[in-house]
Amino acid sequence: MAKNDLKSRFAGSYFGTIWAFIQPIVTILVYYFVFGIAMRGGAASGDGTPFVLYLVSGIVPWMYFQEGLITGTNSFLEYSYLVKKVVFDISVLPVVKLLSALVIHLFFVAFAMILFACYGYYPNIYYLEILYYMICLFLLILAIVYTTSSVIVFFRDMGQIVSILLQIGVWMTPVMWDLSFLNGYSWGNTVMRILKLNPFYYIVHGYRNAFIEQRWFWEDKLLTVYFWAFLIVCYVFSTWVFNRLKGHFADVL
Repeated sequence: MAKNDLKSRFAGSYFGTIWAFIQPIVTILVYYFVFGIAMRGGAASGDGTPFVLYLVSGIVPWMYFQEGLITGTNSFLEYSYLVKKVVFDISVLPVVKLLSALVIHLFFVAFAMILFACYGYYPNIYYLEILYYMICLFLLILAIVYTTSSVIVFFRDMGQIVSILLQIGVWMTPVMWDLSFLNGYSWGNTVMRILKLNPFYYIVHGYRNAFIEQRWFWEDKLLTVYFWAFLIVCYVFSTWVFNRLKGHFADVL
């Protein structure tokens, strides 16, 4: 189903699924030109890492989070003909969307590895924990999507709300800027503590740990405990919302 979903998204277009890869590449190039060249002159990030590497290591997981959340939110609407079938387990539909987006994400993880190698950052044992953070990312999206996909059936404005929150979230994570820049301000430590409450910060921080910092996830004990506690609470809440509402999906759709 995930394979067919990926193909159907670009059915009828001349280049087909190639568009799924072209758009993210263009997005990365635009962000790098604006924030890496126009505003920085190609300068490195706060720890001396070339900005393009800092940007790519953060934006690759973000693009998967964004794609998975948007498509997963609309999964019950898009597959409404399956939702109406009594014998079909509709709980797999958000998973199908996330697996479909995961194919593209795996391509860009490989792209990031090649780019890092071009700058002299060759694959090492720390790259293994990318798989761990990928699982964390998948579960985080799924935990959120079970709520948003259930609510949007009754409240169609949820799709717009998700899009707006994503526009804010890309700056609050942070993805395009270095959190260490706040160290120069008296209120910097307070803001950093607040930003770290965003569970996606753990994912971006983790990808950068694997690619750049070369740190294991268990070295960030507090962040790891907080993330999994948040994930469990979010999943329990989402499944409760889904189970309460799924009986009415067929009638509304």
